[in-house]
Amino acid sequence: MLPKKLVECVPNYSEGRRGEIIEKIADCFRGRKGVWLLDVSSDKDHNRTVITAVGEPSELFNAVFESVRVASELINMEEHRGEHPRIGATDVIPFVPLRGVTMEECVTLARELGKKIADELGIPVYLYEEAALRPERRKLEVIRKGQYEGLKEEISKPERHPDYGPPKLHPTAGATVVGARKPLIAFNINLGTTDIDIAKKIAQFVRASSGGLAYVKAIGVDLKDKGLVQVSMNLTDYTKNSIYRVFELVKMEAERWGVPIVESEIIGLLPAEALFDSISYYLKLHNFDPSKQVIEMRLLELEE
Repeated sequence: MLPKKLVECVPNYSEGRRGEIIEKIADCFRGRKGVWLLDVSSDKDHNRTVITAVGEPSELFNAVFESVRVASELINMEEHRGEHPRIGATDVIPFVPLRGVTMEECVTLARELGKKIADELGIPVYLYEEAALRPERRKLEVIRKGQYEGLKEEISKPERHPDYGPPKLHPTAGATVVGARKPLIAFNINLGTTDIDIAKKIAQFVRASSGGLAYVKAIGVDLKDKGLVQVSMNLTDYTKNSIYRVFELVKMEAERWGVPIVESEIIGLLPAEALFDSISYYLKLHNFDPSKQVIEMRLLELEE
């Protein structure tokens, strides 16, 4: 039986190639009372691992802190190379309210964890999204501007000082971003070409900051191991822009450039509602009600 108060955390680590290190980080969430490890997703080209865990707030807090400590000891940002933007060994830690927990409680968790990381591990911490102390830092991309290398040069400037900790990067672990937010969908689309400029142009067309779809962030990524390029996206509010709408727009732009979509992928977990929405669209389902017509959803009701 799951606890009445349940929080999700989706920390991202700057390691996606060395399996032994990934396992040591994941072990911080295994075998802990009140914590459940749901998913570990790693990508060699991104050189990044995304962990999804849920748990009671205090127990999950302790597991996440331990994972930050382990990552700081095993990952050297001076040597890290990868396609995904990053500023630290544990790059970003978002808390998401799931059940019996408010966003305000997740904000408190984020700020307390950020202070603990800075005080006890000596890693500078920035707060983002709902936990941000400065309005311009709500957006993760603003904090990560210039990535690890750029922040290393600019962190001493007053406008780039961290929210917690000294204005200098940890010698190997860099910096960490901690926050609280709504559920986010990490959605990638791989294109049948090696031309990275096409992926970057499509990403620019799709993302909100360039005049594309609201609540969509996108970058172009070169997947050298696969011989493909990728439009890597975060859907920050799937209720405002659905997966199917994003997919169709990328498909339309890819066709304009004469390249096919090879595959798409979800990184980590996503709400069932987001999939039901796209299923209804593509199958043209009439009056589809998942709460009544999906067996697993009805079974969940019986368990409550």
